[in-house]
Amino acid sequence: MVEPLYTAEATARGDGRNGEVTSSDGVIDEKLAVPKEMGGPGGERTNPEQLFAAGYAACFHSALRLVAKQSGVDVGDSEVTARVGIGRNETGKFQLTVKLDTTLRGMEQGKADELVTQAHQVCPYSNATRGNIEVEVTATT
Repeated sequence: MVEPLYTAEATARGDGRNGEVTSSDGVIDEKLAVPKEMGGPGGERTNPEQLFAAGYAACFHSALRLVAKQSGVDVGDSEVTARVGIGRNETGKFQLTVKLDTTLRGMEQGKADELVTQAHQVCPYSNATRGNIEVEVTATT
């Protein structure tokens, strides 16, 4: 087992997807709501998919910046947008999907594709999800 450098801790309370999540340090203190698209109230509350998307986007962007630096490439004002979907698979079970859209302005498309592919091999979220959920990775220049 990996010896963690850092361990995040969060607790969910209440009614699951309509409950609340807090982090042990108090930085995260969010009320949750099931999205309207899934039959819930939606509104101004977050949901687990948004939280996962935020974490995956940030982690993937860090991995991208790391592999770019190792390759001697400046990715400047790059961006990563993560779209996390939830739906039923062919057996009727809920399953996540992820689409990572990376923007690398002014870069040659082949190099952008190469960096995104490398980042997908380095990113801890990508490593955790590989083989478990569909993850599509794209680069736009």
